[in-house]
Amino acid sequence: MDLRQLAPGFFAAPQLEPSDMAALAAQGVTTVICNRPEVENPPPLQAAAMQQAAEAAGLAFVFNPITMGAMTMDNVEEQSEAMAGSEGAVVAYCASGTRSAIMWALAQAGQMPTDDILSATASGGYQLDGLRGQIDALAAEA
Repeated sequence: MDLRQLAPGFFAAPQLEPSDMAALAAQGVTTVICNRPEVENPPPLQAAAMQQAAEAAGLAFVFNPITMGAMTMDNVEEQSEAMAGSEGAVVAYCASGTRSAIMWALAQAGQMPTDDILSATASGGYQLDGLRGQIDALAAEA
């Protein structure tokens, strides 16, 4: 498991395995968000299998699939609501963690300075400077 902390209580990660869920629960994670579309995964890693494993470990599971060319504000809002509604730490995952980091960054627009958001994603290994304009625009609307 490769958890990359972007903020206190929030981690982005590359693809998780069903067997990771008990370890996540033991580490204080209470919510897992899947940002990976079903078509990218074989059946053992699809949302239903991951949700079953998460719930068996006592974790909440949110399926918010993100396709790079088709991200919407609905996706950002669903991610934000899942993070806000969690009673503990949150892990969001996709293939590499990049889409999960992007969703976190966009959800933070207006809540944190853009430089702090981009610094946090960079420290997690996700260079998202190309999102500066979008983050700034969302912050202006907030």
